[in-house]
Amino acid sequence: MKCTTANLLGLMLVASVATTACRQNNKHTAATTDTTKTSKFLNEPLVKDIFTADPSAHVFEGRIYIYPSHDIEAGRPENDDGDHFDMRDYHVFSMDSIGGKVIDHGVALSVKDIPWGGRQLWAPDAAYKNGTYYLYFPLKDKDDVFRIGVATAKNPAGPFKAEPKPIEGSFSIDPAVFTDDDGISYMYYGGIWGGQLQRWENGKYNANGSKTDHLKENSPALTAKVAKMSKDMLQFDGPVKDVVILDKNGQPILTKDHDRRFFEGAWMHKYHGKYYFTYSTGDTHFLAYAIGDRPYGPFVYQGTFMNPVQGWTTHHSIVEIKGKWYIFYHDTQISGKTHLRNIKVTELTHNADGSIALIDPIKS
Repeated sequence: MKCTTANLLGLMLVASVATTACRQNNKHTAATTDTTKTSKFLNEPLVKDIFTADPSAHVFEGRIYIYPSHDIEAGRPENDDGDHFDMRDYHVFSMDSIGGKVIDHGVALSVKDIPWGGRQLWAPDAAYKNGTYYLYFPLKDKDDVFRIGVATAKNPAGPFKAEPKPIEGSFSIDPAVFTDDDGISYMYYGGIWGGQLQRWENGKYNANGSKTDHLKENSPALTAKVAKMSKDMLQFDGPVKDVVILDKNGQPILTKDHDRRFFEGAWMHKYHGKYYFTYSTGDTHFLAYAIGDRPYGPFVYQGTFMNPVQGWTTHHSIVEIKGKWYIFYHDTQISGKTHLRNIKVTELTHNADGSIALIDPIKS
């Protein structure tokens, strides 16, 4: 989740849709907006009665389950740290196939049920192992520091019960858990600016850590983190490592390279034996990918595979369903507001050479 609105008007590729969202506690209706006849968008929202974002999609028990953020109008001021993204619970959605009816399974986890939690339930992910479903989530603790927590359930729709403490050694946002063919699982995570990754220089938290001062333009950019998961999926098993992204000359991506550097929203999928690390460039709004030979990388930057969506943030997941690949993502079609988003899905294509075909979420 990107957590700034600086230069928003200049960076958005298209004007916001002029719509009005009705506020009904945590419910929002899209009834005042009819985009189906003349839509400029590649796809229509999957969910229209509440605002959803950051969709993490998985196939569990033969169904597609989606674990998104639940956007609300919290009444907090908009700022670079993303205080206006003050989400308080998660809903789980499912459907039997792409294009099928989307079922809202209701609240799966709330801030009030997380013993260590403070505020802001941001982008989650889910995994299955050992007969148990795991929901991984970033949440600020009572000291306002983002940690990553885990909750468990016997049903993919929940409800989930949170562990009493966050994962030891975890920090920042956007957890994404990938399980390799050998059964070993890894968590990729991190986000700068409001995601606080820049506050963890040298492995220690500095509340006054600068967003930009220590990010020298010609130095390697801050990047995502990766950690092997324990067998019980509740802790890290070993050290946290940097996800190194190199250019095709073997040089690290630099801080000044805003079109290519990592910002947030990590995801991992495997295709034809190669590891595809995908992520958001954040302030330039591209989804980019880099390919490696191991889960730890290094990963070689390949290019952009999705152009910017309408809205400030862009966040995705990639999943294979019945032999086809799909990307789940979000934009702001319903509300036109950066913090009130809606989730979508479209097909993703791997070309014969292993590259990913470019997707434009706005019709040309």
